[in-house]
Amino acid sequence: MKEDENTVSLRNLNLEDEEPKSPAAEIEPAPPRSLTEVEEIIGYEFKNKELLKEAFTHGSYVSEDCLSYERLEYLGDSVLNHLIAKLHYTLYKNMAPGELTRLRAANVDTEALARAALKHELHRYLRHQKHLFQGQIQTFMKEIVEYPSHSQGMIDPPKVLADVFESLIGALFIDTDFSMDDTWKVVERLLQPLITPENLMPQPVARFNEACQKVRVKPHAKDLWDKTGQIEIYINNVLIGRGEYKSKKIIAVNRAADDAYKNFFGKLGYKHGNGIGA
Repeated sequence: MKEDENTVSLRNLNLEDEEPKSPAAEIEPAPPRSLTEVEEIIGYEFKNKELLKEAFTHGSYVSEDCLSYERLEYLGDSVLNHLIAKLHYTLYKNMAPGELTRLRAANVDTEALARAALKHELHRYLRHQKHLFQGQIQTFMKEIVEYPSHSQGMIDPPKVLADVFESLIGALFIDTDFSMDDTWKVVERLLQPLITPENLMPQPVARFNEACQKVRVKPHAKDLWDKTGQIEIYINNVLIGRGEYKSKKIIAVNRAADDAYKNFFGKLGYKHGNGIGA
């Protein structure tokens, strides 16, 4: 394939998350529902109801009677990482530190927490005035139908869902008098099903690059994202994968790598001797 300004090594497209190119549709926020329903959902009654209110109050919510959830989110993030690290350290006694880190990350990243928040409908209780949130959440609800389990970077989870889940953990931790054990009793159920070593999937670009290294082929990507929202992946002039996601380039890259992996190592199959990459 002739090299041009759009054709680069696939490794150069494994990007960090960037701001969306275009915002989601603005939808008027629905009135928040009673927070007493949250206690029923999580199976825990707060001693300090103000903590529960704070956990579900976004900074955009105009109110003089409550702080935003930002400080609780900070605390909840640290508590959750500790709880998951403790669980994995206890369960997987022979697992190397690097593997433990990857497994923990998969269970506490934005997508995992956003899925948990949506599963328990915690978004219905969020107090906010951000019109974009509703559109983002509706898009996410559609995407998880296509990707029923963790997508490893092929969908765009709303950060606000993960934030409110972490802020709820922070509120639980304080309300239980800073008890890790009591907090975990509530959080463990909310996080089910947890990702285990058996169902932990690698990130699409990493999986595809590693597979290509093993069979000694060099893929290249054509970057068409600015024009079409697409990334194409080639091996020796043969198109083997395409991914599209117009609002975030990294997701288009991951989808292209996933498509290329399935086509080249699955449907086409390098090992089946079809001549690609020979």
